[in-house]
Amino acid sequence: MTERQGTSESWQRIEIQGLAEVVLNVHDMRRSLGFYRDLLGLTVISPPERTNPIFLRAGAATAELPALVVLVQLPPDAKSFEKPRTLHHLALAVAANNFEGVRAGLVANGFTVRTGEHPILPSRTMYIDDPDGNEVELIAPA
Repeated sequence: MTERQGTSESWQRIEIQGLAEVVLNVHDMRRSLGFYRDLLGLTVISPPERTNPIFLRAGAATAELPALVVLVQLPPDAKSFEKPRTLHHLALAVAANNFEGVRAGLVANGFTVRTGEHPILPSRTMYIDDPDGNEVELIAPA
């Protein structure tokens, strides 16, 4: 753990423009690509020769830095993930006018879709698990 410099009372405020990337460790890159690229439609932006990690575009945080989901293949002998996981969940935005179409597509692909309610944002949400058991929230404006 790194030592904190100063305290919250002495910190200068930093302005964040958006979330640039979330990096996930995965046990099976092929299954994870099938989930994030083929099912959820994220676009691989890694060059073809780069097989680990693989970078996928998940929208646009800023014009210069897209929002990314990065998949990092763990070695074959890596232990299974244990609960509670460090990552609570990952939320990806979907179009409001296609929210029910997304749900229907997930169900058609054999996913059990869980619903929920965002505690702050007026939105519609649903949840599924990726191949490594990470909870993925799909969220649309209400």
